[in-house]
Amino acid sequence: MVHFPETSSYIVLEERQVLLSIYEGDDNFKELTPTTFQYLVGDKGHFKSFLLEIVWGEKYPTEMPNINLDAFYNNHICAEVKCNVVMKISEEGEQWLESAMTYTLFEWAKENADVLMTNQVEQLIQSRNSSDATTEVQQTKKIKEKKEHMSKAQKRKLADKTDFKGEKPRGWNWVDIVKLSKTGKSHGDV
Repeated sequence: MVHFPETSSYIVLEERQVLLSIYEGDDNFKELTPTTFQYLVGDKGHFKSFLLEIVWGEKYPTEMPNINLDAFYNNHICAEVKCNVVMKISEEGEQWLESAMTYTLFEWAKENADVLMTNQVEQLIQSRNSSDATTEVQQTKKIKEKKEHMSKAQKRKLADKTDFKGEKPRGWNWVDIVKLSKTGKSHGDV
């Protein structure tokens, strides 16, 4: 069990339980430790999405928690935008001192995500995606280059079965009714 200061331990334990119950089943929420929580704001993989991390300190909730965007997921976000997001969320958190604020800050970030990420440019992720797309095209070309090699006899046999366009002649899979009547099989037996 995690040890919290006695003055705030009840509030902190209660807030943790509330967070876990509210975000149960929400894939965007993660509890890394009993004092560290993350929430993915926006659609995963979108250039304006970010992973918000809130870490409770020893004196939380009387002191502001540590708010950061240092997770690897946020490498696509430029430093200026990261600083702005942390500053705006911290400003929002200042008014909630002395009370449970983690849920409030996550929800505020979700509601204001468009404003927070206004200056985020798409080019950073597009450059990664374009290199991935180039690799995929190169791999596809390699696969297409590997063709089945046929012997002359196989090619001749294939040519005999098809016309000059490479198509099978009309009626190649038709059933001969005269042959069927001689063998005594009914049409349903075929």
